Amino acid sequence: MAEEAKPPVPPPPPEGAKKPAAEERAAAASAEPAKPAEPAKPAAPAKPAGPVPVPWTSPLVEKYKGQYGSGLDAQTYLGQNYFAVDRSLIPDLLRLLRDEEQFDYCVDITAVHYPNREKQFDVVWILYSFPRNERVRVKTQIADGASIPSSVSIWATAVYDMFGIQFDGHPDMKRILLPDGWKGHPLRKDYGILQQDNEWVQINLGIESGQ
Repeated sequence: MAEEAKPPVPPPPPEGAKKPAAEERAAAASAEPAKPAEPAKPAAPAKPAGPVPVPWTSPLVEKYKGQYGSGLDAQTYLGQNYFAVDRSLIPDLLRLLRDEEQFDYCVDITAVHYPNREKQFDVVWILYSFPRNERVRVKTQIADGASIPSSVSIWATAVYDMFGIQFDGHPDMKRILLPDGWKGHPLRKDYGILQQDNEWVQINLGIESGQ
């Protein structure tokens, strides 16, 4: 059997002959000094902590803490003083602040909605004293669907319209910013920013919601 023919081996290049381009690039790369590693980027600075409430102390606070004990907590936040109280203290504390401490003007009654909390609403009374030139807030927590004693005998205002909070003893619970038949309460956080009562809009305005 004849031996299989092998391909001829090319002769080595003559001395001084130019190397192929690929070999030249590889040789040049190996001859280059290694680049120094880039310095590590500094870590981003930690986010500064935001302001937090701190205890509020004053003769006024001591007076009512002595009277109500653990049912009342007093704190200050960014210069805003407030009492956080058990709902059972409303409206007695409000009346005392008006009659004994000269907080004679109710600036606003509003609320804050925390949908993921068991007691979803903070109801907040913002009071001002003209004689003292001082402002104080009173707030209490209630669950969704729960009611709270009305302070209408002290100040004839409420927050039913935009939050749907019910005030026991209020003589005329009705909407003041939205039409009487409107469904929903737009300042709740679970009320969509573009949400409307489509049925009311169609019936009363004769247009599709959003037009």
